[in-house]
Amino acid sequence: MAGSERSSGTAMSTDDFIRGLWRENPVFVQVLGMCPTLAVTNSATNALAMGLATTFVLVLSNTLVSALRNFIPRQVRIATFILIIATFVTVVEYLIQAISLELHRALGAFISLIVVNCLILGRAEAFASKHGVGRSVLDGLGMGLGFTFGLLCLGGVREFVGSGSLFGWSLLPAAYQPWIVMILPGGGFFTLGLWLLVFNHLKSRRAAAHCVVQEATR
Repeated sequence: MAGSERSSGTAMSTDDFIRGLWRENPVFVQVLGMCPTLAVTNSATNALAMGLATTFVLVLSNTLVSALRNFIPRQVRIATFILIIATFVTVVEYLIQAISLELHRALGAFISLIVVNCLILGRAEAFASKHGVGRSVLDGLGMGLGFTFGLLCLGGVREFVGSGSLFGWSLLPAAYQPWIVMILPGGGFFTLGLWLLVFNHLKSRRAAAHCVVQEATR
């Protein structure tokens, strides 16, 4: 009995982590956090930095919200969640500023705007406030890495096509004519649309394959 409960708990924890990476990916499924997704993904470096900063805030805010969930009055829970998130956003902003002033300038106001990223407040309200610390950490980590993956997909494509480089390293010959539009705002919308098309196509194929397997086993 104990073994089955343990295996059930492990499966649940694994599902909490994997859910944000694929089935409920914040960028390609839930379409959340579109401001930073479109604004800072003109390079893979900016995309990675924003993704990791968001993951940092997600994991720590989920942890603290879960740990204090039984002590926070229901009437002020949203205000408390925002205060917790803002605290960790301030920490991550100072960390980025200490590591690289150039990166801090490139990300600009979008670091501070992590506070109002509906992904973070949504996970605090919908998950961390209702579950234990362990599951909340895995949920925040999965959602954060899923968000980072989405940003990198956009940032990598936009930088490669728009500059001929990746993470600042030139990959294409000097004769290559960069598509400057890809590192402009319009390129963000275009690249996001293409990735959404690819992601939905893969989901449709997977769902169709699952239906075929179910029919075959009947």
